Amino acid sequence: MRRSRIAVAGASGLIGGALVRSLTADGHEVVRLVRREPRAPDEVRWDPERAYVDPAGLTGCDVVVNLAGANVGGRRWTDAYKARIRDSRVGGTTALAEAVAALDEPPRVFVSGSAMGIYGETGDRPVDEDAPPGEGFLPELCVQWEGAAAPAREAGVRTVFTRTGLVVARGGGAWGRLFPLFRAGLGGRMGDGRQYWSFVSLHDEVAAIRHLIDTDGLSGPFNITAPRPVTNREITEAMGRVLRRPTLFAVPAPVLRAALGEMAGDVLGSQRVLPMRLLESGFTFAFPEIDGAIRAAL
Repeated sequence: MRRSRIAVAGASGLIGGALVRSLTADGHEVVRLVRREPRAPDEVRWDPERAYVDPAGLTGCDVVVNLAGANVGGRRWTDAYKARIRDSRVGGTTALAEAVAALDEPPRVFVSGSAMGIYGETGDRPVDEDAPPGEGFLPELCVQWEGAAAPAREAGVRTVFTRTGLVVARGGGAWGRLFPLFRAGLGGRMGDGRQYWSFVSLHDEVAAIRHLIDTDGLSGPFNITAPRPVTNREITEAMGRVLRRPTLFAVPAPVLRAALGEMAGDVLGSQRVLPMRLLESGFTFAFPEIDGAIRAAL
């Protein structure tokens, strides 16, 4: 990939931070979208929940990447917090897509974050990008989130949606909470453990995003999940195996529901998601197996 000017929203997050480090290491010019007043030449002011972005900051960008959004697992899903989750994603994507569409020289690609949550509960049934959206808060959110990118797509900008799985990393996300528990010997399955968790290593997440940026002709949704989803029970066993810790504790489903409320459905739900379009595009996973993904995060 030639040296490019790339705007990244969500640059302080788990995935965004890793992407920025990767791009910067390869000599690309990265513009960070920030919610405060800019303090450096590489920062641009924006407010995703109010659907505002300073369009001048996007001038000259070859690529715009939107990975911003309030943490889905950050707290219980009250009505107010669900509104914040929605506004941070839909409003932010709308602002960026409209700004991109209005540029005299728009970027060649707009990468907009999404999530495998769009498929809802799939049980043991494997699904790829051709599967329809599921039902519930997360699927409905993802549909609105992707739909908000319409202005960029309609302006002729190649638009990609990254339907990300559970990222295996120490620095945040679900695994950021799991690692300390398992290291302390307090880890265990959740519910009956038969639910599928479609995971992806942070390394492969960043590599996949860069592959989608670099490969002309790729547009639409791409599942960024390892090609071999595993159950929560298998993940529990792998964590114990790699970390060499016992995994005797289990959290019953009623306890999770009492503690997490509506969000417990996301933990106990089963999503067996396959990255068919990513594989067909020629992408190769460095860590397709759960043990390797866990080791890569250590």
